[in-house]
Amino acid sequence: MIGGLRPLRNGVSPAYSPSVRHRWSLSTKLGTIGGALLLVALISIGLTLWVTWQLSGGAASVNEAGRMRMQTWRLAQTLQSGDTARVQALMAEFDRSVAVLSTGDPARPLFVPRDQHSQAAFADVRADWQALRAAWTALQRPSAAEVAQQADAFVARIDAFVSAIETQLARLTAVLNAFQFALVALAIASAVTLLYAGYLFVFNPLSRLQGGLERVEKGDLAARVEVDSDDEFGALATGFNRMAETLQGLYQNLEAKVQEKTLRLETEYARLAALYEAAAFVASATTLDELAQGFARQVRRVARADASAVRWSDESNRRYLMLASDGLPAAVAEEEQCVPTGHCLCGQPQGQARTRVIPIVAGGHSDRLGHCERAGFQTVVGVPVRLHERLVGELNLFYRTPTQLADDDSALLETLASHLAAAIESLRAGALERETAVAQERGLLARELHDSIAQGLAFLKIQVSLLRGALQRGDAVQIERTVAELDTGVNESLSDVRELLMHFRTRTNTEDIAPALRTTLQKFEHQTGLITHLQIDGDGLPLAADVQVQVLHVVQEALSNVRKHAGAREVWVEVRQTPRWRVEVRDDGLGFDAGGPAGDETHVGLRIMSERAQRIGATVQVDSVPGSGTCVVLTLPERQRLAA
Repeated sequence: MIGGLRPLRNGVSPAYSPSVRHRWSLSTKLGTIGGALLLVALISIGLTLWVTWQLSGGAASVNEAGRMRMQTWRLAQTLQSGDTARVQALMAEFDRSVAVLSTGDPARPLFVPRDQHSQAAFADVRADWQALRAAWTALQRPSAAEVAQQADAFVARIDAFVSAIETQLARLTAVLNAFQFALVALAIASAVTLLYAGYLFVFNPLSRLQGGLERVEKGDLAARVEVDSDDEFGALATGFNRMAETLQGLYQNLEAKVQEKTLRLETEYARLAALYEAAAFVASATTLDELAQGFARQVRRVARADASAVRWSDESNRRYLMLASDGLPAAVAEEEQCVPTGHCLCGQPQGQARTRVIPIVAGGHSDRLGHCERAGFQTVVGVPVRLHERLVGELNLFYRTPTQLADDDSALLETLASHLAAAIESLRAGALERETAVAQERGLLARELHDSIAQGLAFLKIQVSLLRGALQRGDAVQIERTVAELDTGVNESLSDVRELLMHFRTRTNTEDIAPALRTTLQKFEHQTGLITHLQIDGDGLPLAADVQVQVLHVVQEALSNVRKHAGAREVWVEVRQTPRWRVEVRDDGLGFDAGGPAGDETHVGLRIMSERAQRIGATVQVDSVPGSGTCVVLTLPERQRLAA
């Protein structure tokens, strides 16, 4: 059966039979049938249109022939009246009718049928007209009786021509009726053919396949559908058979497969849990010893090893130092405390480092793994600890039984080793960061001491030298003056120390600088007794903590200059947050000539403020007029540049 699918009752899945000769797809079959029917329909319609066109042209020629009869009688009557101009006009009109019948009318279907009788009759009409025209236009015209007789004969010729056309039209009408009946029959045959093709190629195979599905739905997994074609339903039947076979296999081995999947999921869950625990542990470890010892315990438990060791390699990869071990005998740990690279199979060189499973054969590695053999180990696994392309160390696992690693286990151990390498690098980076922070803090302290206390001590040293000289000379006036200078210098140095302590103890608020400014001004009022005013305008985004520290130190340095040199009564601190940060410190003190020379201490204070501003990309502008106070303006860059 072409395209049919027959469910097999014996449950056997047939292959394609050599006797199958169907090589057309379903779409090709239906398309061929539909195309053939469409071609026949188009041919029939074309023939019908052609016959209709012939009928229309013949009917128009009959009408034109009728006009010629009327024109003949009219011309005969005009000849009797003797109106020559009228006769010529009627003859010209008759000539046009003959020409139209000869060549046809392109504007409408008008032509003489192509059959022999019609063409012969038209030829007779045309010949008679030429003879009649010559007789009626001669100088010796016939009499009225002759004209009437000639007109009757010519009209009879035209009637014969019309009869020939009507006979041909009758035949064409019969042909048209036959074509119409054929079209009706074709429509019925097409409908029947399409329905039969649909049943043969679609509905019947579909019902067969549906029967197979119903059997499978009822639990008969042995149901199969015979494949006897190469079309889409044949491919669908093949797929159905494969599906039924797979379902049958799954059903028969369901318990084993479920158990296998469960074990695999448990293994994957264990691996994920191990990775999660390792990541959480390395993130919480604070020292290298704690990291190494805890990691050795974790990796031993994950790998189900009898012992484990974590080794660290120097940057030149010349030796491996054991950071920690778990379950390793003390004698073995002591012997492998420091292993030169390549001396033992555990310490791999940089270019050859890879995950390896090393079996310990009795007597086979006596020179390199003798201590492991004496400890009872039969397998050693080495996993390099890499950070990008640099070898940081090695992770070793010891087994007392022969062991092989699966690819998943190797991947898990390598991932754990990469976590360990990242944690070691993080600890190293943290140590470097702390060291850098301490160095920066020491540099800051050194600059502060150099710019304040050191200069004061240098001044005191000079005064001590002057005092020693005055004592040797016995100059009481100089001694009194020098002691007064020493007292003043000591007081100033003590003030500088207190100011530095206040600077170093000041903490900024990570959200807003206003509380730190208020605290600074309160301490300034307490130390100097001056009146302070704080004004903050705008609602800008808060500054970063490091920027706040530098801004606060610039303000403190400006207040220190006010305390030392201004002789002021009040101080104003104004902060504007938008469009960019601007901090202004203004006093009503003595002021100084900004364009003229200033004291050394003043230069030192201005230089300190400029250096702090440069660290954050800001600018410091100092304006002062003698007798009118001093104004220090700190302007920060735009937020994008400040963030950079």
